[in-house]
Amino acid sequence: MTESFRPALLLSMPQLQDPNFAKTVVLLCEYNPDGAFGVVVNRPTDVAATSMVRLDPPVTDGNDMPLYIGGPVEPQRGWILLSDEPDTEFKTIRDGLYLSTSPTLLRHVLETRPAPRARVLAGYAGWGPGQLDEELAQSAWLMSDIELDLIFEVSASAMWETAIRRLGADPSTLTMGHGVH
Repeated sequence: MTESFRPALLLSMPQLQDPNFAKTVVLLCEYNPDGAFGVVVNRPTDVAATSMVRLDPPVTDGNDMPLYIGGPVEPQRGWILLSDEPDTEFKTIRDGLYLSTSPTLLRHVLETRPAPRARVLAGYAGWGPGQLDEELAQSAWLMSDIELDLIFEVSASAMWETAIRRLGADPSTLTMGHGVH
């Protein structure tokens, strides 16, 4: 890990034994000596985000955008990932990709019809100092450039396989201990 970190996608490999990350695509947002932070972008639930999010006053006429599981850490914490630069507090991941926790923005995303090009996520993926370095050294993850169409246009069920194929690998040939290098 160097000072020149730029956000990327992490694609889980078969040797990653944690069921929270089987066939996941993680948007890696921060990676430094203190650890790493990201959100899983391909784990939708069968529940509309409007029915799970607690805002005051409640969202009454929202869209049907699903709630995504962003990771196992702090599942009660919400994140908004969107493609249009918001006019409220946010973190730029890269041009065309922004992350926020703003309740005002959350309300806007949930009430917009049709649903905007966005994801509402519960929880996040976190790694302590050196933990992600070790997992990368064990080939538990494959790093890929961020492709916005992959995040917002490819179905969640096809995202992992599509990302692996875009790197030139056949997902069916990946086995325990034989990731892509």
